Amino acid sequence: MTAIRAERLCAEVDGEFVVFLIGMRINKWWKIGSWLPVAIAMPKMLIELEGKPELGLMHYRNHFGLRNIWVVQYWRSFEHLEAYARSADAAHLPAWQAFNKAVGSNGDVGIWHETYVIKPGAYENIYNNMPPFGLGAAGTLVEARGHRKAARERLKATA
Repeated sequence: MTAIRAERLCAEVDGEFVVFLIGMRINKWWKIGSWLPVAIAMPKMLIELEGKPELGLMHYRNHFGLRNIWVVQYWRSFEHLEAYARSADAAHLPAWQAFNKAVGSNGDVGIWHETYVIKPGAYENIYNNMPPFGLGAAGTLVEARGHRKAARERLKATA
């Protein structure tokens, strides 16, 4: 388990980066053949991305709800994310094609994603008594002192 950092910290990332949210919603529990392949496709992709940091994934965190599974991902750039999504040599494209062929728009399982391109000076964060988490696990953690003490100043510091 990652150690708790008992101090006020904030995370910084050099330059622009991407926050990518991706998930699925099980609409029909009894249609296991529709949603199970979707549910097991993402871990395969994440394992692939962990093994190839040059593809641009900086960090991710899985979240689970009753009907929903989603992943918060931090990417080096939109270009890295798009290149991975479109690569015939990576796990994503075959999984996407299989989903469209098997499920498409039949309503059994929902899929979604949101992409946010984050520019310097357009984000801030704070962590206290936490292990590295979220952007703090993707970026560099620094002490939240001086010009990083307040949210407005942290925004300026990332510019």
